[in-house]
Amino acid sequence: MKRKLAKKIIGKEGEWQIVIGLEVHAQITTNLKLFSNGSTKFRKEANSNLDLLDIGLPGTLPVINKLAINQAIKTGIALNAKINNKSIFDRKNYFYADLPLGYQISQFKDPIVGEGFIDIDIDEESTKRIRVERLHLEQDAGKSLHDQDPKKTFIDFNRAGVALMEIVSYPDLSDWEEAGNYVTKLRSILRFVKTCDGNMDEGSLRCDANVSVRKEGDPLGTRCEIKNLNSIKNLMKAIEYEANRQVKLLESGDKVDQETRLFDTISGKTRTMRSKEEAHDYRYFPDPDLLPLEVSNERIEEIKQTLPELPDALKLRLIEQYNLGPYDARVISGDLEIAEYFEHLAKKRDSKQAANWIISNLFGKLNEAGIGINESPISAKELGKLLDLIKNEVISNKIAKDVFEAMFSSGKSADTIVEEKGLKQISSSDELESIIDKIIQDNESQKKQFNEGNTKVLGWFVGQVMKETKGQANPSIVNKVIIKKLQS
Repeated sequence: MKRKLAKKIIGKEGEWQIVIGLEVHAQITTNLKLFSNGSTKFRKEANSNLDLLDIGLPGTLPVINKLAINQAIKTGIALNAKINNKSIFDRKNYFYADLPLGYQISQFKDPIVGEGFIDIDIDEESTKRIRVERLHLEQDAGKSLHDQDPKKTFIDFNRAGVALMEIVSYPDLSDWEEAGNYVTKLRSILRFVKTCDGNMDEGSLRCDANVSVRKEGDPLGTRCEIKNLNSIKNLMKAIEYEANRQVKLLESGDKVDQETRLFDTISGKTRTMRSKEEAHDYRYFPDPDLLPLEVSNERIEEIKQTLPELPDALKLRLIEQYNLGPYDARVISGDLEIAEYFEHLAKKRDSKQAANWIISNLFGKLNEAGIGINESPISAKELGKLLDLIKNEVISNKIAKDVFEAMFSSGKSADTIVEEKGLKQISSSDELESIIDKIIQDNESQKKQFNEGNTKVLGWFVGQVMKETKGQANPSIVNKVIIKKLQS
């Protein structure tokens, strides 16, 4: 298979390359904030998840959340990255209403995790390696609420101090689809190792995209940062729009200003938020209240031993153990809950059939309902019973699809639905023979065509039998009986 080429912007002056680097903010799975005993529970009453430190009360001191440190180390190992034995917490100084301390505790020159990489799928047979520059720990800010009053802005500090991992890629991404694949893969890894739940709609995974364009062979162009992209779909749309915007500017003789922009989901356009800051604008310096963080090799090794099977390894195992094709293996290995569902379903069953029912049937219903596989009204156990009915020729594959629809909407078992609706397959030769005899008797011209060599007529007869039995006749037996009767 030919490797899919990265998309380029075709302007009036020819082709333009897109250069993308991503900063992904992942909320660490932990009950407490990074430096306080404030709760991290979502959807709590505004300003109810607060510790004294979170609101910047003078005299309060930060205390490092040990679990958050371990989670960052675990993530770094999963990203094939170097874990630094020594890292430093810095104060990042800026003054926003949603930052009660007047600064953010972050990491600048000495992060906890150094360089690593993620391999993303380009097509069914090839991958592309995206380098990770760093992973550093930092506090989240509060949330400004502009829709509560026409003249006032309110602040909810519940998120202030929540532990974040900022995962920064090198500018190795070349189009919006690659960017979407990267975040999808990263989200999958985080969910597998259980260091972040990856719920973008709840804000526990957010993306900032740095986008620039250039002609092939030219130096990197001026980048613009698009902040707070909260879905993979919006990420891709924002990058595509921004790249085209920059090309139009450059081809009209204007320049691209380095700035921070926001993506308007309604218009599908980016707009200026503020001029882009440089590192020196934040006046970083080591936090005087926190000692350097030291992590031993023994601690790193202990955490490494707790890592589960990761998506890439799982994909290879699905291909080898279950004989799945690359596409099915990639889809199933992309989500831990889907993988667990599949392995339960495929146990002692046809694995390809199991994968096909999940991807072709179950996914469609879940998408319609807007729910994940963990919320499916059809468990792996119950879907397995449906597949067993097909295997044992109790129902046909066609009837099974109707039963599946009824299972999803009602929550009833396959056996119950088949019994209630009288859907059992007719496999009795005697019962089918009487039906087939009558159909052949009423259609002598079609029988003559078959005996004259027109074998396509066989399909017509099968269709008539299935129509007469409302799809309940066993197709394999029907075929045998019809051929026997037509040749007699």
